[in-house]
Amino acid sequence: MSAAASSVGRGQKEITPGAVPLRVLLVEDNPDDAELVLRELRREGFDITSEVVQTPEDFIRQVRAHPYQIILADYNLPQWKGIEALDTLRREGLDIPLILVSGALGDVNAVECIKQGATDYVLKDSLARLAVSVRRALAEKRLRDQRQQAEKDLARKVEELARSNRDLEQFAYVASHDLQEPLRMVAAYTQLLAERYRGKLDADADKFIGYAVEGALRMQTLIQDLLAFSRVGHNGNSGKTSDCKRVVDDALLNLRAAIEESGATVTRDDLPVVVAEHAQLIQVFQNLIGNAIKFRGKEKLVIRVSAERQDAHWLFSLTDNGIGIAPEYHEVIFAIFQRLHARTEYAGNGVGLAICKKIIEHYGGRIWVKSDPGKGCSFQFTLSAILADHQDNHAIRQP
Repeated sequence: MSAAASSVGRGQKEITPGAVPLRVLLVEDNPDDAELVLRELRREGFDITSEVVQTPEDFIRQVRAHPYQIILADYNLPQWKGIEALDTLRREGLDIPLILVSGALGDVNAVECIKQGATDYVLKDSLARLAVSVRRALAEKRLRDQRQQAEKDLARKVEELARSNRDLEQFAYVASHDLQEPLRMVAAYTQLLAERYRGKLDADADKFIGYAVEGALRMQTLIQDLLAFSRVGHNGNSGKTSDCKRVVDDALLNLRAAIEESGATVTRDDLPVVVAEHAQLIQVFQNLIGNAIKFRGKEKLVIRVSAERQDAHWLFSLTDNGIGIAPEYHEVIFAIFQRLHARTEYAGNGVGLAICKKIIEHYGGRIWVKSDPGKGCSFQFTLSAILADHQDNHAIRQP
């Protein structure tokens, strides 16, 4: 039954200049009540296109056939209750505001209907507030649509960024892998030139050959570092756990020569088990402890590794009494190939902390530094404790 067919026999709509177009589905068994509802909305400036249904079957047919903006449903109908239309909308995957328009509803029923998902309810003897309710329902629907669109746009951007990062990582991996062999040849032959012709040519020639050897070796190191950086996260998150006490012990074993040479003292507190690859965590601790050794001051170097539980995370700290870092560089140092010192002062290519950051973020954590020049550093990072707890409990339950 269309609005035109039910409009007091005149066969035409009353259209107010500047009226708001609105397609309405009325769930109503009384034609007079339906006409009163439509007349009130037209009086308030809506340009109405409408259909009226009475049965669940007609309701399903209409919502599948037309894009309604609002549904106005009587609570009591001969075959069903208007509130049951909400179940149909959910099954059909439709987000259409539904307002109950009833002769009598009662506070308890009204509250229950709102809980079930009705946008509002209006009594038939108070139709003056219907337009306000409809406008509010339409405004809320617009906000939902905008939020859903924003979420879709964000998800698309995230996927595009992830795909771009995968492409860049793949490019870095392929480029660094394929460059190794020709560069190895360049380095080998420049070293051979240096050995065979050193002192047989003039001083400038020896100096130029030295530059070539140094450049080739440095490029080899850069490519190896880039390859290591691009490999982080390629194996995914396997869910394996690692005992951080063993991780730090293995890192210290790898750094034994540097620790003995520097005279550093490294202590560790009791450390937790976390969900992360053992080898990747070794990279993190080895890079952080190695940096502390490299950038030590004149005092005897003391390094401490600790961890404390903070809600759903473990907060790890690695503190030292080295030369420190100025606050303006606290973010910069985690970018790949970023260096704060000349190569003549400190060796390295500025990749270690970038690898640490990538590994920690791969496991859902974050890493930062607290430091001031001359006052040492405290590198801190988080790793999830919930996953580790779940893994430990699961292991305990195994027979």
